[in-house]
Amino acid sequence: MEIKKSAVAGTVESSDIMVTVAPNSEEKIAIELDSSVEKQYGQEIRGLIASTLQRLNVTAAKVTAVDKGALDCTIQARTLTAVYRASEVAEYDWKEIDSWNA
Repeated sequence: MEIKKSAVAGTVESSDIMVTVAPNSEEKIAIELDSSVEKQYGQEIRGLIASTLQRLNVTAAKVTAVDKGALDCTIQARTLTAVYRASEVAEYDWKEIDSWNA
């Protein structure tokens, strides 16, 4: 999936995460994370964002995430939404996405 523009999903409220996805001319995934639980869960958060991008076939993107203690399902949902917005996708296959967590 091609990232065409910058897009945001989420908030910086407690138990949420704000994910910004933008094009990356370097043709790689770059993830920047600012998290209140960085020491405990930073690696897992980055891994979840990266695996979500991989499942969506995103190969080039700059991702900035500001985490306030979000659960995995919230991190994945915010990443999905930001990618779809940034890719200007009009239709989604939610059944495929549901199978990721099965």
